[in-house]
Amino acid sequence: MTRVPRLPPDDSTPPGLAARLKAAPVLPKGESAAKRIAAFLDGVEDAAVREGLASLLKAPKARALVAGILVHSPFLAGIATHHPAHLLALLTEDPDACFARLKAEAVAACRKARSDEGVGRALRRFRAEVALLVALADIGDVWPLETVTRALTETADLAVAEAVVHLMSDFAEAGTLAPPDLKRPEAASGYIVLAMGKHGAFELNYSSDIDLIVFFDPDKAPMAPGKDAQPAYVRLTQRLVKILQERTADGYVFRTDLRLRPDPGATAVAISVPAALHYYETIGQTWERSAFIKARPCAGDIAAGEAFLQEMQPFIWRKYLDYTAVADVHAMKRQIHAFRGHDAVAVEGHNIKLGRGGIREIEFFVQTQQLIAGGRNPSLRVRDTITGLERLREAGWVAPETRLALEQAYRYLRRVEHRLQMVADEQTHSLPESTEGVTRIAQFLGYRDHAAFAEALTAELRPVEAAYAKLFETLPPLAEVKGTLDLASEPPKATTLASLKDLGFTDPPAAIATVLGWQNAKSGGLRAREARERVAELAPALIDALSRSGDADLGLRAFDRLLSRHSQPIELLAILRTHPGLLELISQILGSAPRLADLLGRRAHVLDALLEPAFFGELPSDAALAARLAATLGDAADAEDVLDRARIFGQEQLFLTSVRVLAGTVSAEAAGQAFARLAEQLIKALYDAVTGWIASAHGTVPGMRTAVVAMGKLGGREMTAGSDLDLILLYDHDLNETASDGPRPLSGSHYFSRLTQRLVSALSAPTSEGVLYDVDLRLRPSGRSGPVATHLAGFRAYQAKEAWTWEHMALTRARVIAASPGFEPEVTETIRKVLTAKRPAKATLADIVDMRRAIAEDKGEDDRWDLKYVRGGLIDIEFVAQALQLVHGARHPEILDPNTMRVLDRATAAGLVKPAEGDVLRNACRLYQRLTQILRLCLVEGFDKNKASPGLKRLLARAGELPDFATLDAHLAEVQKQVRKAFEAIVGEI
Repeated sequence: MTRVPRLPPDDSTPPGLAARLKAAPVLPKGESAAKRIAAFLDGVEDAAVREGLASLLKAPKARALVAGILVHSPFLAGIATHHPAHLLALLTEDPDACFARLKAEAVAACRKARSDEGVGRALRRFRAEVALLVALADIGDVWPLETVTRALTETADLAVAEAVVHLMSDFAEAGTLAPPDLKRPEAASGYIVLAMGKHGAFELNYSSDIDLIVFFDPDKAPMAPGKDAQPAYVRLTQRLVKILQERTADGYVFRTDLRLRPDPGATAVAISVPAALHYYETIGQTWERSAFIKARPCAGDIAAGEAFLQEMQPFIWRKYLDYTAVADVHAMKRQIHAFRGHDAVAVEGHNIKLGRGGIREIEFFVQTQQLIAGGRNPSLRVRDTITGLERLREAGWVAPETRLALEQAYRYLRRVEHRLQMVADEQTHSLPESTEGVTRIAQFLGYRDHAAFAEALTAELRPVEAAYAKLFETLPPLAEVKGTLDLASEPPKATTLASLKDLGFTDPPAAIATVLGWQNAKSGGLRAREARERVAELAPALIDALSRSGDADLGLRAFDRLLSRHSQPIELLAILRTHPGLLELISQILGSAPRLADLLGRRAHVLDALLEPAFFGELPSDAALAARLAATLGDAADAEDVLDRARIFGQEQLFLTSVRVLAGTVSAEAAGQAFARLAEQLIKALYDAVTGWIASAHGTVPGMRTAVVAMGKLGGREMTAGSDLDLILLYDHDLNETASDGPRPLSGSHYFSRLTQRLVSALSAPTSEGVLYDVDLRLRPSGRSGPVATHLAGFRAYQAKEAWTWEHMALTRARVIAASPGFEPEVTETIRKVLTAKRPAKATLADIVDMRRAIAEDKGEDDRWDLKYVRGGLIDIEFVAQALQLVHGARHPEILDPNTMRVLDRATAAGLVKPAEGDVLRNACRLYQRLTQILRLCLVEGFDKNKASPGLKRLLARAGELPDFATLDAHLAEVQKQVRKAFEAIVGEI
């Protein structure tokens, strides 16, 4: 990859990287740096390289650094192992000189290449070389953050620019372009590539995607006679993206996203400058203004790009202090960060970028204040975050101590972010969910143990969280900006009606009538004078809060139902009056999540859980849930009370997790696991209770053993707030025993059927506290026609001789969640044997295709937002995962797992799925899960995009990590096409 340095540096040469190292990772217990290095050197074939590395790695810091990389980063270890000469060169050279050399070599290689593939190879090699250099300089504390992110950004700039130069030259040779200077075909081309986000600000992270927008000036484009700029530059852009993100055996250059352009679902990948300016001048949105703060031309016609950005200045920067921009961009963040109980910062699973106190909050802290004041103060118009903080301090917008704390936190969190991404070159921002995983990251960062890292991380997160919350608490409320409210006058004043209209109410007279109805209540909880006084006091703040909820009219109607259902609303009103952050949060629920609002209206007690200090802390573990549930059920007076208490506990915990999802503080995957963990703990507790109740009445069957097997979403730990439970109950007992030994004995099969029916009733029967879950037993052998409980021997025989392919598909998601001591391993092994049995691949895949076709005919597959059944939807992905397990389980049992994502991960790693198809399926699965979590939280019926509220659309766009719903809708269509293509490639054509 890189030549071996042979000559020692002269006295004027800066010292090599190895001599400048200041830090190194800590190795886990049991790991030896000497052994790791020795094993590494044994694999180096070139004697000169091996000798050079052995000499360099005698130095303690260099040895510790390289050993740490070999232990903690499979990605970096792979580069070092495959290209040890490059590692030697990096350690020997001055890092700045080395980076300059790598850039020069990359440019030369690209200019020499004669094809897209050749340019791609040169850039992929360049990117891998830089990846190791940056890692060594970052981990070794040789380069500060600014140098690290600039090197990463310059790498992206060079890749985009050289690819554009190559393509421009190719178009010129083909007679499409007639550039005035063939040596610099891009210089006066009118072709503009803007780097957006972190790329534009020279802040790229280690494994960052790059966000680009491509424009072209048709008046400047040097087109050959008879050629049109639009189709030519669209084709050029498509080839550019392919060069950058095509995956080969040696990786990819950069994942590239063009979706920040105007209306990406309806526009070409390259847009003319006049069309773009018209869009931004007429319908450009606040998020687009914020995005353009960091925009920078990085390739193509740089002068034309600078001219375009100059024309955009009036759109980006307003002449007045623009507080309305803050409400547009941060309504949800403001609600959550003002709410008490938000000070419990978790470590495991924390998202360093998007989580509380994270990088995004620092960036938004800067950008929102830039938008507010940048129109009046040009000194604030800077791209990078650290300079922005300093400029805000200089202008008096940020206190010196706040600037210092946020800059320190930003540098620290970016360092943590880079280590997370260096492990496997993945665009991840979340710490591992397990303590062991966090400990590994801590050691990679140089900490001795988990506790030291957790303390340091928390110390950085808290000041960020506090500064962000304080910023928005001091902003004037929307009601003060929009006007005044007089909600007591009859008839209503024109100014009040106008203010309500401005606040987002589509029917102001109806809104006033609702509020006046509270004042004139003659029955229910509001008939008490104190209750009417409190609701009158709260009404203006409620109206203000609902204006930011997404659908103010819907939210007000939901609050009205909440009051009417509450027999004693005084306490609720007092809580909302003294906790304005809670009022904001409840308003968000009422205005955007009707399903949660209905639960709140029916079970107002769930609000109690929101007032606990740990509300936004770490999601409870299995042990914590079990302990809390045991304490709750332990106080039950009788069996009926057990069921009521279980329902109260389940509803509260489901509500808490749901609100976290709605707030964006919990990922879809974490939420799916949390909902499943809750269901499992409730099933275990009620299984134990029901087993005891049955034994009291009927005794036990000698030698009896039982197991509750979770299937479907529960089995895969992919549940949503609206999931039902797919269960199977298996049992075994002494062969010679046919009945129980209690006062009212039951035959064996009858006994276990009664146990199953009682468990189902405990979970699903309505009590005074409602229903826990709907339970479905149809996945048991023989479905509805078979017994509700199945003997293990019968289960084995059925699966071996009678089960259909679809039943084996369902079994891929089976997981024992409650069982008699010692029975779980036996059941698990039985399931494993079924899944690892050899099957005819062709017939199995044909069955799966037939089943998918039948489902399409029964359910339809044309509704894009029927995420489960749509063509290319979640069913396609799940069927792929199940097909892979049934076809390959015999030879690759390591891929078996009830969780769809883990199956896809393992199958891709095993080479059973092409990397590109694996990426498509996994990314789509994540997207569908994120969207499904929101839809199940908010809606009881299906989703109709033409009738959905703006608030719900905003939630969906945020869940999809896209700027608006239109972009999400277009992206979803493309994803579904790619998923169906992958399904047909892996399973078969439909």
